[in-house]
Parts: sequence; C-alpha cells; structure tokens
Amino acid sequence: MPRTLIRRPTTQIADSESLTPLLHRLFSGRGITSAVELQHDLGELLPPDTMLGLEDAAIRLASAIQDVRQILIVGDYDADGATSSALMVSALRAMGGSKVEYLVPNRFDYGYGLTPEIVDLAREFSPEIIVTVDNGISSVAGVDEANRYGIDVLITDHHLPGEEVPAAAAIVNPNQTGCGFASKNLAGVGVAFYLLSGVRRQLRADGWFDDRPIPRLSDYLDLVALGTIADVVPLDRNNRILVNEGIRRIRAGRARPGINALLHYAGADFRNVTARDLAFGVGPRLNAAGRLQDMSLGIECLLSGEDSADEFANALNDINSDRKEIENEMKEQAETALSSIPVTESLVGICLYHREWHQGVVGIVASRIKDKAHRPVIAFARTSETELKGSARSIRGFHIRDALDAIATRNPGLVTKFGGHAMAAGLSLDYDNYKKFAEEFDIEAKRWLSEEDLENTLVSDGELEDITMAVTQTVTDAAPWGQGFPEPVFDGRFEVIEQRIVGERHLKLKVRPLHSQQILEAIAFNHPFLLERRELRLAYRLDINRYRGRESVQLIIEETDVSEPKPG
Repeated sequence: MPRTLIRRPTTQIADSESLTPLLHRLFSGRGITSAVELQHDLGELLPPDTMLGLEDAAIRLASAIQDVRQILIVGDYDADGATSSALMVSALRAMGGSKVEYLVPNRFDYGYGLTPEIVDLAREFSPEIIVTVDNGISSVAGVDEANRYGIDVLITDHHLPGEEVPAAAAIVNPNQTGCGFASKNLAGVGVAFYLLSGVRRQLRADGWFDDRPIPRLSDYLDLVALGTIADVVPLDRNNRILVNEGIRRIRAGRARPGINALLHYAGADFRNVTARDLAFGVGPRLNAAGRLQDMSLGIECLLSGEDSADEFANALNDINSDRKEIENEMKEQAETALSSIPVTESLVGICLYHREWHQGVVGIVASRIKDKAHRPVIAFARTSETELKGSARSIRGFHIRDALDAIATRNPGLVTKFGGHAMAAGLSLDYDNYKKFAEEFDIEAKRWLSEEDLENTLVSDGELEDITMAVTQTVTDAAPWGQGFPEPVFDGRFEVIEQRIVGERHLKLKVRPLHSQQILEAIAFNHPFLLERRELRLAYRLDINRYRGRESVQLIIEETDVSEPKPG
C-alpha cells in the first residue's frame, strides 16, 4: 500500500523579500515567521546568564584551574558524550588547566551515568572535582558516593530530571526545574560549551589571562556541531546557530584532525560537509566505539593531532563495519519476529527481545523497526542471566520518557531504572518482568496514540519545477537541516528509465520527471528489489554526487511509491 503523502503546511514570513519563493516555502513550512530567525551568526546565540547553576559551576571550575586542582571529566559513551568530553578536556587545558583528565564508563561493565562504581573507579585519578558531561542528572547515588569522599561534583546534562535531584555542588541543565534558559533543546555538548563560556569569563575577570592567551571558544564549534547533530536533538534556532557555525569552520579547514579523518573514512569532503555527513557519516563511526568497545577510542580520536588522527579514525571505521554486520543480522531477526506480530490497531507499543542480541546495537534496531512499523519500539538485550537492557525509539505524539515514568509509577518495581527524551530512552528491568512490561508498554502506547497518529505518513515540501544543480545547492546550503528542522523532501511523478541493484542492497535508477525530458540519477538505499511499475510518484531528497572531480544532481529516494498528495 502506498505511503500517505501530506503536503507541508506553510505560513507567511515577515521581512522575507530576500528569500526566493522556494526558500520561503521551505522555511515557512518549518515554522519560521520572521527572516530574523534565519540569522545564524554567533552574536545571535542566547546569553548564558539565564542558565540556572552556570555561574556557580563556572566560579568553581575557574577556581579549580587557578588552584591547580585535579579535575576529572566523566562522560557518556555516545557521540554527544564523546564530543562533550573532548570539548571540556581540550578547552579547560587551553584555559590553563594543567590537571584535567577524563573517564568514560564502559557501558558493558558499568552502565550509564555517574554510578557509585564509577566514582570508585574515578578515585584512581585522585580527583578533587568531578564534572559530568551529558549525564549526571539521575546520578543520585553516585553523587552521594563522591560527596562521601569529599569530591565536589559539577553536573552538566540535558536529560530530563527525575523526582530526586543529586546533591551536587552545582547543576547546569536547561531542563532542570527553575531554569529560565529559553532553549530546552541543547545537547550535552551544547551545555558544556555554555559552561565553558562562563569559565572563561570568570578567569578573565580574575586576571588569569593577563599573562597567557585567551582561547577562542569558537574554535571548538566543530565538536559542538557534531555532538548536536549526532544526538538528534531538535534544531531550534539556538542549536542551528551552533551547528551552522561549526559546519562553517569545518568547511574552512579549521576542524580538529580527528573529525577530518572521520569525514575522510565516511567518504565526505570537509570543504562541502553538511549536517547529513555528520549525522550519517561521522556520528555512527564515533558511536561505534561506545556500542561495541570503549568510547575512550572515540574521545582520543577527537583529541588527537595530525600524527595519530588517521590511526584512530581507521580503527573506528573498522569497528563501525563490525557494528553494521551485527546490526544487519539483528534487524533480520527483528523483522522475522515482527512478521509474526499482528501490527494493527490491536498492537501499538512493540517490545522485541532476542537472547543473542548485542546490547550496544539494540537502539539502532529499535529505530529501524520503528520506521518500518510506525509504532514506538523497545528492543531488549540480555546483560546478565537476570537483567535486560532496553533501548526505546518513539514516533510523534508519544513522549517515550514520560510513558516509561507512567508505567513505572503504576507498577512499582517493574522497571529497574530508565531515562531519556521524548523520542528516545533507555531502561533496565528483570528478565522475569519482560512479558508484564511488554503488556504495560502496549497499554500505555494506546493511551497516547490515536489511529491518525499511527498512520504512516510522509510530509513533502511539494513538487519542483526544475531540478538543477543551482536548486540543489541552494537547498543544501539554506540551513543546517536536522531533527525538528527536517531536510526538505520533495515529490513528483517520474518515469523509470533504468534500474539495477548495487551493493546487493540498494536500488540505482535513472528517472525522468513526467513534465520534462531531463534524465536524473537516483538511488534508494536499503531497497534490494526492482520496481514493477514504470511510472510512479517518488518522494526524494536532493543530493550532489561528487565523483572524480565531477558534480551531478542525484535524487535520494525516500519512498518509491507514495499516494497522491493531500493537504497537511
């Protein structure tokens, strides 16, 4: 059955005389109401003054640097955590911090966050102050353990807090109660960046830079852009500014060697890098270390110089290849299991489990199945004989973290621990509780989601009269596209001229728009079968294919058979 195509609704943009009709259509369809919102210079960033806890944390960190105290950064094991750790370590050292180290827990041995076990491990560094990045807001027991040893803890995080907040020396999190910072969508690396701006300001006020250079924090925006895109946080205006400036610096050849090396292995040219390259090229290679081995490898890649960056990036590329193989096998198993489940209105929340699944890859599997079934999905892996770890992915209209909270509240003891965002979350539970939890998850999903929510729709920005290199370049460079500010998808009726399977899994095409004689190259990824119809409506994104110094327009097919469009 064709996927339902919906036209993206548009509004009017004030002061939009400089916008072309196409750009006006794209931006108005993404909620832009004034051309001012499209200004992405650093001077437009929200000021840090309204971020609760930032001033206190900045004063403590500045004092620690000046007093040569041992500072330990404790990060998370995903790309946001890796970029946050690399950002904090490199920037604090550049500010004169001579005793700054990092620790990232191995997800298989220690789990997530600043746990008491991680604090015990951290004591090997003899820290006087621990700074968490991209974690910590739920680490009540871990902070208590650190306090017991006289170690101050500064929490920087962006995850939603639970009912109890850790007794940390300071907490910087725009999502904590009472924080007036206007953007609640910062990634962990964005929160760290804001804290560092406060540290630098405090050090400058103390005269610390009177006889030493003042580091430019804008030099670290390549890390901020990568972490923000990889963590799939909504690209509100503040995040678009951070990402836009970071991408500008990468394109100008001012990225750190580790990012350039990862871009190389992803087949991307830094001079033309886009948010898509960071999301699908660099992010997965960085994440692979935390999924299968140890994220320290990823952090070292980001901290490395020209002499060692390629070695680290090559190792991450190899790990990512292993991750793909594991993921493909798990995805096939999940789809087999899914085929035996009646995915109708009778089942809304899907839980899947396989004894052999790898806990580092279940999140990717959940995401793939969510896209296929258009249902919230939790994929579980076994972490011990008695415990399961689940990774959850959601659809619009279902706040997954709040749903888990509701389930845990209704069923005390059913969920061991959980945390996350609206669209993604993680949890742990006893193996014996899996069946009960799966039932409760489906019940909760039915509370949230209507039949309309479950309709598998694709939102389009409409048809294009001309598909040219100039149009493609305009769309590509118009903004940093991403979560909450989606990359444009267009649709139209095409004739299929040629088609073949490449790489065993992808459909390569030559197509012609029915309203012209232009022949275009196109590719549908993960589409390992030929099309039966010669004429059909395609939904696609615009891409520039660069090969041996030549550039050409390429359509990346989102859907090979969509319904006739209807208004949004």
